[in-house]
Amino acid sequence: MTEFTVWAPEAARVRLRLSGAADHDLRPGPDGWWRVEVPGVGPGTDYAYLLDDDERALPDPRSPWQPAGVHGPSRRYDHDAFGWTDQGWTGRQLPGSVLYELHVGTFSPEGTFDGAIARLDHLVDLGVDLIELLPVNAFNGEHNWGYDGVCWYAPHQPYGGPDGLKRFVDAAHAKGLGVILDVVYNHFGPSGAYAPMFAPYLTEQNNTWGRTVNLDGPHSDGVRRFIVDSVLMWLRDYHVDGLRLDAVHAMPDSRATHLLEEIAGEVESLATHLGRPLSLIAESDLNDPRLITPREAGGYGLHAQWNDDAHHALHTLLTGERQGYYGDFGSLECLTDVLTGAFFHAGTWSSFRNRSHGRPVDRQRTPGHRFVAYLQNHDQIGNRATGDRISATLSAGLLRVGATLLMTAPFTPMLFMGEEWAATTPWQFFTSHPEPELATAVATGRKREFAAHGWPPGDVPDPQDPQTFARSRLDWAELDKPEHREMYDFHRRLIALRKSRADLSDPRLHRVEVRHGDQFLLMRRGECLVVANLAGKPQRINLPGVVRSVLLATSEGVTVMRDGIELPAESAAIVAL
Repeated sequence: MTEFTVWAPEAARVRLRLSGAADHDLRPGPDGWWRVEVPGVGPGTDYAYLLDDDERALPDPRSPWQPAGVHGPSRRYDHDAFGWTDQGWTGRQLPGSVLYELHVGTFSPEGTFDGAIARLDHLVDLGVDLIELLPVNAFNGEHNWGYDGVCWYAPHQPYGGPDGLKRFVDAAHAKGLGVILDVVYNHFGPSGAYAPMFAPYLTEQNNTWGRTVNLDGPHSDGVRRFIVDSVLMWLRDYHVDGLRLDAVHAMPDSRATHLLEEIAGEVESLATHLGRPLSLIAESDLNDPRLITPREAGGYGLHAQWNDDAHHALHTLLTGERQGYYGDFGSLECLTDVLTGAFFHAGTWSSFRNRSHGRPVDRQRTPGHRFVAYLQNHDQIGNRATGDRISATLSAGLLRVGATLLMTAPFTPMLFMGEEWAATTPWQFFTSHPEPELATAVATGRKREFAAHGWPPGDVPDPQDPQTFARSRLDWAELDKPEHREMYDFHRRLIALRKSRADLSDPRLHRVEVRHGDQFLLMRRGECLVVANLAGKPQRINLPGVVRSVLLATSEGVTVMRDGIELPAESAAIVAL
């Protein structure tokens, strides 16, 4: 006998529909769960539910597999049937790791999990430790960033479905690479979101992307369990090593135990059982250290959070851009605050928000590895009007300076796919909504959004145009070109140096010393010193000690003197004192 269960606490009737068979009525329980046992039904069977007297066949909110898309029936899936080979995998902890963010659909020519597997040796050679996949749960259409997902338990079929994701994780583990999965629990996508028809998963309130998830209203116990069980499924059944929780600031929760704390406790229990580290990384714009403060100290107990302040400080200094939320950033003083204290807005004035923002980080007790830092990521590239990378405007020299500061800062560094070779391909906002009305609304809204910032509508790519997606796919042939190969080799040497010198990954914020002057910056990291010249001319910079050796230089022509160093224009060096 096979049991089918679904949570529908407000339904008067629930039926199960199996292809080629009569409907089965489910029995209600006092907890809002409906159940029925059916003989002779195994993995691979398609099924759907009907609510009340509505004849629409709806996919299971907890569907593990949507082979016909998000509007089609669900399919039974046996997680125990996959032949894992990673039994010896002991995991990858976040501290000390280098992350690499990639989008499955544009990382390889195939745009699948198997296509990504073929490129894993590249990541091993580069020296990264953890791959961070953009969301892979099922969404409507063929290609999308992944943040319009509607099935929170089912890997996207065009990528390879459940078995494809397992093959990817298994292959990554075989090569010593961990996998972090980006998950979205703050909203449902605009098409194919049938779960709210079963239960009050949503409130009447809205965030940037739609109605907010019901975390603290009536029936919110079941909604929270829906999210927690999804979290545990990815970690347990797909063997992933951690999750990146999208936009947790858009998940209002007034209950005494915040959902994030509840998740952290459940994941800690699972990690203890599995005997390997499991990481939770939040995306949050609150600048609130409580997210990453251990639960024993009154925090939520997450392991890390993305640090946009680190990105903004580096990006504005290197590019000179100051529009929008970049307005407060751009100075060497700002970068100094970030390198030594993680947040720039730490209870200080934010002109973009027109109020004070954030809270200071305890530099003595909070390790820097709890902050994921980056020069580029999917948001900071893709949410530009034309999806242009910083390599489209910065010199090779400044790109190397930025990479050097990123990899020697006390944070957990992350690269965005192609960044390591200064890829020329943009990464634009693309969708493939089959519904004409939704497609038009998305394209029109995108143009209107950037028109408000002065962009001519004709300059903003149409998200629905297949060429927008095609342009965003990495061009691996660029690695055969000398300038791109040189940039890749530089990143590989930089990562290797970070891993060979304990001082360069030391997460203790209070031990980071920074001094800056006229377009130059020095960062002391134990017995290592990072010196950066941001000027368009050579500079002689006095040093606080005698240089024993130059560990890495971003360009030729570095001259070491008794009490200083001369750096070429737009260059950096890492030296041992």
